[in-house]
Amino acid sequence: MLVLPERTEITRGDRRMRSALSIDVSKAALLCVDLQEEHRSDSRYLVEGYDRVLDNVRRLQGVARQAGPPVLHVAYVIDPSRPVRAFHPLTTDGRSAFSDVGDPLSELCGEVGPAGAETVLVKDDSSAFSRMEFETALRQRRIDTLFVTGVWTEACIAATVGDALARGFRVVLVKDACGSGSRAMHETAVLNLANRLYGGAVTDTEGACRLMAGETVAAWQVRDPVPLRFTYENAACLYGEL
Repeated sequence: MLVLPERTEITRGDRRMRSALSIDVSKAALLCVDLQEEHRSDSRYLVEGYDRVLDNVRRLQGVARQAGPPVLHVAYVIDPSRPVRAFHPLTTDGRSAFSDVGDPLSELCGEVGPAGAETVLVKDDSSAFSRMEFETALRQRRIDTLFVTGVWTEACIAATVGDALARGFRVVLVKDACGSGSRAMHETAVLNLANRLYGGAVTDTEGACRLMAGETVAAWQVRDPVPLRFTYENAACLYGEL
């Protein structure tokens, strides 16, 4: 559960604001989405700044493992021998064009992979919630807040965040622990999510580490409908102010 102490709002311009934020760490989890080898090794699916994303996720995992929030891992793996979504791209030999079950590049990157008995969910769709057992596991652990990290921001991250909100989970989106095929793809995706992240917040790795450690931080929290009317010219600036 997100807890808002006495409100300390910082307004930038007319629309962009941060408020004091703290969380109940006992009801939070760190979610690491699709941090697989193909995103740094397959030229078709490279994530810009992926090493930085992985470093930030690794830092978050270290804090979570000390502070208590469980670390949950998700991997996107497609097995074409089973039913796949209509129009899913396949190679000429019938394998998935990405995240194929037989491709070693579908493995999670070792430096951010599971430690001990940490949960790993294998999905074959964009959202982690496409597997019913994921939500069931969260409910069983009484988790109501997810720190969300991973790739690609406009695809699997956006789908997971949207489904989390629809199911009543609060989301803390860690903007610099997510990534996509380009800076523009990532930053505009974060802005789109921030515009509708009701009940949640956007922060960076430093802020998320402090939150998991039980501190209060100033974080972006949407108050009014679609406040970030970004343009080609100002998107990067608005992203930086989140």
